Amino acid sequence: MKLNILLVLSIVTLLTSCNGQTSNKTKNTDQFKELSVKGDTVTALGSSIMVVYQDKKNTYWFGSWERGVYRYDGKTLINFTTKHGLPNNRIDEIKEDQSGNLYFTSCHPNSTIAKFDGNTFTTLPAISSKDWELNPTDMWFRHAYQNEKVYRYDGNTLYELQLPKPPNLSNPFEIYSIYKDWKGNIWFGTNPVRVCRYNGKSFEWITEEDVTEFRNEGANGVRSIAEDKNGDFWFNSEYRYSVYDSAALKSNTFYTRHESIGGLDGKKDSDLDEYLSSVKDNHNNLWFVTYPNGVWKYDGTKVTHYIVQHNSIDITLFSIYKDNNGDLWLGTHENGAYKFNGTIFEKFTP
Repeated sequence: MKLNILLVLSIVTLLTSCNGQTSNKTKNTDQFKELSVKGDTVTALGSSIMVVYQDKKNTYWFGSWERGVYRYDGKTLINFTTKHGLPNNRIDEIKEDQSGNLYFTSCHPNSTIAKFDGNTFTTLPAISSKDWELNPTDMWFRHAYQNEKVYRYDGNTLYELQLPKPPNLSNPFEIYSIYKDWKGNIWFGTNPVRVCRYNGKSFEWITEEDVTEFRNEGANGVRSIAEDKNGDFWFNSEYRYSVYDSAALKSNTFYTRHESIGGLDGKKDSDLDEYLSSVKDNHNNLWFVTYPNGVWKYDGTKVTHYIVQHNSIDITLFSIYKDNNGDLWLGTHENGAYKFNGTIFEKFTP
């Protein structure tokens, strides 16, 4: 079983790391040149969809592993790639600002963020900074893996920031996930030094090994951060954490760890205590996506397993996403996108 876990981990790391794919970017002497783009009309999504996003206009965007990004308005499917101005054909994150501009992060050895204003792509230049700030309208992006950096974008400037190391730990680490909680704090999920909260003034770390460690050795890293209906945090492990405002405490410990659902399959020594992606639905259920073992829902009392298949064969998954209507979507490794119909996850066909 240990060998199987490490094999899956190595596959996931390859697929979700920035160095899992070399860039197929077409070099341009003017890296930041804006291009007027229309994209290519296509009839189907690519097979490998890493992320799904729905913008303020209810248009869907599908970020792929190696074929750029797809736009679907309910009628027409458009594909944008490097030939249309994207700096890379791999899309790891899709975000939107208050003005409706979209941002596509490419997990690239040098890391790139493309801004799309509806007509043109612009690659954002970054400047190195040591000045950490936390403003309500800031956008935060992952940097390339194998370093300890993140990006903060204030709408004008993209700042490249180095996350300080946790106290008494000098080992190098990587940043796997970024999450903004309902209070406005920013969380950074790492491997292997666990998880950090930045409140605009200080950095606080939860450094317990169970946050990132497999039971049978090997490290998964904090790839997913979520808050449940009670305000407790889930860091893709079998435990949940109550987190407090440390300024109001007399102790340096700003959290309490609770035993929770354990393994997703209910077994004491389950291997299903780590997951890649999670989301809270409109009914306060938590949904967890594992790479090889489908989707799991936790309603606060029991766990329900949803098998995701193509031609009666289990498929591998990347991510889960809740759209503007509360519908759930999956990004998959080799089978496009799936949508939950209330009973099962069905393959999405535009």
